[in-house]
Amino acid sequence: MSRKAINMRPQAPLREAERRNWEFFLQLPEVDRLRVNVGQVKDVQLLEPLFEFSGACAGCGETPYLSLLTRLFGDRLVIANATGCSSIYGGNLPTTPWTYNREGRGPAWSNSLFEDNAEFGLGMRLSLDKQREYAMELLKRLRAQIGEALVEELLNADQSTEEGIRAQRERVGLLKARLQALPDSPEVRNLLAVADALVRKSVWIIGGDGWAYDIGYGGLDHVLASGYDVNILVLDTEVYSNTGGQMSKATPRGAVAKFAAGGKRGPKKDLALMAISYGNVYVARVAMGANDTHTVKAFLEADSYEGPSLIIAYSHCIAHGYDLRYGMEQQKRAVLSGYWPLIRYDPRRLREGLNPLQIDSRPPSIPLSEYMYNETRFTMLVHSRPEIAEELLEEAEEEIRLRWRIYEALAQMPVNGRNGRA
Repeated sequence: MSRKAINMRPQAPLREAERRNWEFFLQLPEVDRLRVNVGQVKDVQLLEPLFEFSGACAGCGETPYLSLLTRLFGDRLVIANATGCSSIYGGNLPTTPWTYNREGRGPAWSNSLFEDNAEFGLGMRLSLDKQREYAMELLKRLRAQIGEALVEELLNADQSTEEGIRAQRERVGLLKARLQALPDSPEVRNLLAVADALVRKSVWIIGGDGWAYDIGYGGLDHVLASGYDVNILVLDTEVYSNTGGQMSKATPRGAVAKFAAGGKRGPKKDLALMAISYGNVYVARVAMGANDTHTVKAFLEADSYEGPSLIIAYSHCIAHGYDLRYGMEQQKRAVLSGYWPLIRYDPRRLREGLNPLQIDSRPPSIPLSEYMYNETRFTMLVHSRPEIAEELLEEAEEEIRLRWRIYEALAQMPVNGRNGRA
C-alpha cells in the first residue's frame, strides 16, 4: 500500500468540519470602511472584496485589479464587461465571483459584446444620470410633504468621501420611510423607485486589449470623447487571451503569437498617448507588481474625476509562457526596463498651474532583454529565428528610448509659463 493511500481519510467528516469553520469565518466582523485610509495599500487589504473565487487561470494578472476595484468601490459599482476572459471567469453561470456584502449590496455587473461594450457602459451612465435627475425633480415637487431640511440635504450632499456616501445612504433610507408614510400617488411611487439613484454610483467599463485596442476601439474612442463620467479599465494582456492567443494591436514588437508566428514586426499601439491627446480625459498606466501604491492612487483618482477616465493595467497571462508565480516580479521588470512606464494624466492639475502629466517611474535601468527573455513569447523567436529576434530587440529598445523621451518632454512642458512639475 502506498504512503498516499495510508494518509487518505473519509471525505464526509472532513467536509463537515470545514463547513463549520467556513461558517465561523463568514461571521467574523468586517472592518468599518470609515476607519481605514483607502489611499494606503495596507488598509485597502482590510476591506471586504466583492469579487472572489473567480476560477480564472492560476496566477491570472487580471483578477487582482478587479478585486481591488471591489474593495475600493464594491457596493456602488456598476460594471459593463466586454466579452473575453473577464466574462468567462466573471459570469460562468450558474456561479459568479461577483458577490454582495452583509447589507445585501454589491456590484451590478452585466456583459456585452466586443464591439459595443463601451457604448453599453455609456448607456448605463446616461440611465443613472437620468434617474438621478428625475429623483431630484420629484424631491422638489414633494418638498413640503417630505420636509424642507431633508430635501436640501439630499440635493446638496457631498459624496466625494466614504463618510459622505454613507450619510447620503442614511438620508435615502429616511426618505423612503417618509415616502411610505405618505398617501399613495404616482409621484410618491416614482420617487420610491428611483430614490437609490441619489447615492453616487461608480460606472466602470471593463475589458481586455482585444476589445479596447481592436474590435471595440471605435466605441471606446467615442465614449472618451463624450465627456461623460465613466471609468474604463483595460486589462491589457497584450494578446487575445480568451480565444487562443492571437496577436492584437497591444502585442509588443518581437512577440510571437497566432498571426505573428515570426514575431510581431510593428510597435504596440500607445492607447494612453492617444487618450491624453483629448486633454480632458484622466489617463493612467499601472502595474500592480511594480508599484501597488501607484495603482491604488490611480483607481481613486479615476473614480473622483468628473469626466471620462482610462486606466491601462499590465496583466500577465499564461499566454506569455512562464510560471505566473513570478508574474508580479515580471511586471516590475517591465517597468524597470522602460517598456511599461507608469504615468498619470490628470486634467485637474491644470487648474493649479501644473502639468497634467506625471511620470511615476524612473528612466530605464535594466536592459529590455532582461524583461523580454523571461517569457516564451519572446524566446521562441530566439530559438527559431535568432537573427530576426536580435533585429526586433534592437528596434524595440530604440522604440522604448524614443517613447520615454516623448513622455518626458510632455511631462516637463511649461504650463502658464511655469515648469510643469509640482
